[in-house]
Amino acid sequence: MTLRRQIATAVAAISVLVAVAVGLLVHQAMIRQHVDQARSSALTALDSALTGYGRSGEVAGPGVTLDDPALPTRLRDLAAGGRQGSLLATGGQGESMWAAAPVQSGVLSARVDFTQDRRSIADLDRIILITVVAAVFTTVLAGVLVADRISRRLRTAATAARGIAAGGTDTRIGELVDGRDEVADLAAAVDLMSRTLHRRLEDEQRFTADVAHELRTPLTGLVTAAELLPPGRPTQLVQNRVQALRGLVEDLLEVSRLDADAESPDLSAVPLERAVRRTVNLTGLDVSVGITADREVRTDLRRLDRILGNLILNAHRHGAGPVELHVDGRRITVRDHGPGYPDDLLHHGPQRFRTNAPERGRGHGLGLTIATGHARVIGATLTFTNHPAGGALATLTLPPD
Repeated sequence: MTLRRQIATAVAAISVLVAVAVGLLVHQAMIRQHVDQARSSALTALDSALTGYGRSGEVAGPGVTLDDPALPTRLRDLAAGGRQGSLLATGGQGESMWAAAPVQSGVLSARVDFTQDRRSIADLDRIILITVVAAVFTTVLAGVLVADRISRRLRTAATAARGIAAGGTDTRIGELVDGRDEVADLAAAVDLMSRTLHRRLEDEQRFTADVAHELRTPLTGLVTAAELLPPGRPTQLVQNRVQALRGLVEDLLEVSRLDADAESPDLSAVPLERAVRRTVNLTGLDVSVGITADREVRTDLRRLDRILGNLILNAHRHGAGPVELHVDGRRITVRDHGPGYPDDLLHHGPQRFRTNAPERGRGHGLGLTIATGHARVIGATLTFTNHPAGGALATLTLPPD
């Protein structure tokens, strides 16, 4: 149940309870008032009749009779016991208020018709019911409007938070959420979080780019110096490490460009099967290629090579063979038969300089980060899961033309 419905339901429930309670109190008060008035009238008439009967021995007065056969039995027994009393009862003449007292020749009683009072109470009940319904409707409507306003502002904040989580750290909602209440405080807190996160990401991106650029110049000299070393096993080891360091610096520069959103795709029509087989041949790795449905797509061939190459390299480096690449229309999957992706990667996505699982080998964690960045540039979706039968499974879904 949404917050708006919860608030509306709570307001409706409280309104109904309050309205019903007030209605019942008013109803009981009106019944008591009419009964008291009728009893007072009946007792007054009885007192007057008793006074006249005591003086003249005659029964006189409206509704006053001696030994009335319609007198309720309870009241007749009470009078027979020498006591005076009153009783609201329903008989052949309708609902009436009776008052009776013993006299020498029998029981003297006074009757006051209660039918009109009962109609007045029924009319009042209808008025109370209409008032209760109108009050509940008005209150619920006001509650829905207030809840809708709160819910709408909270949804705005939630949308902004999701945008921040998706990478839009320049999102601001303070100007979209008016007021000075708790929701406005939440919006201000979200904006502060967004600004802080944006600043930290910019600092991180700037640091990555600066480190990569600063390392590039001395690394170029190091590569040149390594090539001048005399042939031998030590020279080969040095050259291999230098090349690995050079690849790391190039990856850092590529990550910094992707983080800066400075890349734009160079789209062209590409037969997907031919492009995939070309990428596999460029990697020089053992990959089993399967085609279910081939088609021509508009994409950036260089970035597609980079994505698939990194996925294949990651599968060989951190997984286990056989490595399978499968094409089904716009959907391309790369699967290995190793231990699978670690839970942290499945939940949070690739993170630079983190491989998260010793059993998946060693590495600096930039390959999948770069693949994700290039997929974002060409508008594709790259997801990481583990195959039910075992192994890591990466799925690249290309966008429609």
